[in-house]
Amino acid sequence: MLGHVQPVTVTTSDLDQARAVLGRHFYSNFVDVLSPAAGWQARFDVMPAGAVTLGDLHFGADVRIDFGELGAYHVDVPLAGRMAWHQGGAQPSVADQNSAAVFQPVGDTVLDRWEADCRLLAVKVDRIALENTLAAMLDRPVTSPVRLGPRLDLSSGLGASWLRLVQLIMVDTAQQASVMHHPLIGQRLQESLVTGLLLATDHQYRTQLDSRRPFTAAPRAVRRAAEAMRAEPERPFTVTDLAEVAGVSRRSLQQGFQRYVGMSPMTYLRDVRLGRAHDELRYGDPADVSVAEVAYRYGFLHLGRFAALYRQRYGESPSQTLRY
Repeated sequence: MLGHVQPVTVTTSDLDQARAVLGRHFYSNFVDVLSPAAGWQARFDVMPAGAVTLGDLHFGADVRIDFGELGAYHVDVPLAGRMAWHQGGAQPSVADQNSAAVFQPVGDTVLDRWEADCRLLAVKVDRIALENTLAAMLDRPVTSPVRLGPRLDLSSGLGASWLRLVQLIMVDTAQQASVMHHPLIGQRLQESLVTGLLLATDHQYRTQLDSRRPFTAAPRAVRRAAEAMRAEPERPFTVTDLAEVAGVSRRSLQQGFQRYVGMSPMTYLRDVRLGRAHDELRYGDPADVSVAEVAYRYGFLHLGRFAALYRQRYGESPSQTLRY
């Protein structure tokens, strides 16, 4: 749950403090001041909100910032001024009031020039939260990394609508009596923000989202079972357990999954578990985490079978993921 949101406001002319604030709430960084200006002052208004972190950020001097890999999805919207950026081996690009910069979890990330007059609205989205939200929208596991388009059109349509939602949440959270402080409403707003981003940006699942048909009573039962599996993938579910969660018979649940998800409930659970195992291995420390430990946690009792399924899905062995 979201819990009580505690906005953070920092105003500073100390470069090390500015770096520390960005590192604490967003990502580790190295800052190079490109055009030193006497009396420069940075202001960072940050709203940590569970899987989403929002920031209204102004550095006050022309800077270049190297972040490395972010590990999260991120959108930078210049509310004023411009920002030049690139990620990985892509060509440099420029973000302004009509076109936001969209960053992936992987790939070295550089803000080549964050101009002194550029005020950024920054939106950090936890990678697992985004993928889980997409899986709920599709009602099936997300089997490959979601690659969002590098730019988001803010001039009209869903991009402009999503930006208005982000700004509304930022303004509301600054108030002491904010609906974001309510655990139920705040959670729904957070989910709406992630859902809106998935609907507004380009990615490989957009066609499936756009063509997804409305659910009837049967898919709601499928959705309940799928949500239970995503919430507790380590739980030793059986088809009977899942049918009880969904409130339908075993036969009905199995038919529903085949019709609307294209696989059996247990195959769906296996895919969810593979995804969680991948996350733990990718971000785990080899000194503290072992492949066997992760495999057993998610119900893979035969390590050879686990390794074969893992390689088929991710193109590398579990040990390779953990090592790198």
